[in-house]
Amino acid sequence: MTALKVGDIDSERMLLRVERGKGRKSLPSRKRGSSRDVVATAARTARPWWREGRRRSLLLPGGWLFPGRNPVEPLSARQLCRAVRAAAQAAGIKKRVSPHTLRHSFATHLLEQDVDIRVIQTLLGHAKLDTTALYTRVANTTIRAVTSPLDRWHH
Repeated sequence: MTALKVGDIDSERMLLRVERGKGRKSLPSRKRGSSRDVVATAARTARPWWREGRRRSLLLPGGWLFPGRNPVEPLSARQLCRAVRAAAQAAGIKKRVSPHTLRHSFATHLLEQDVDIRVIQTLLGHAKLDTTALYTRVANTTIRAVTSPLDRWHH
């Protein structure tokens, strides 16, 4: 998501459009040139980010939401990884983190809030539900909250 431009923010519907997904792959089961919508929170966060960047003359008109060292290029995956690690260190997080950790945490939190896995599949841009199901293994609070049918039967 480093290669986003201000035009990717749909202010009317408060969605962020992603043309190319993780690893710059084309999005699954979509026609070439199509995109997917990302939750409104991302759009609400991106708009003030863009405004502040423009106010400080750090972002070019029609340019990248996350410019690299050279503002005509988007932030690289390596630069993003460094920024995520620096933020984790500043927050006192000892565990090794990466941009994928944020994606994984996002999916896990949604699962723990009982968001339907098919909605999460769409938000993450997964073609197969099996890929999204990999995130279920860490949704511990959801797993602990399940009452076995056997426990119900005995009470």
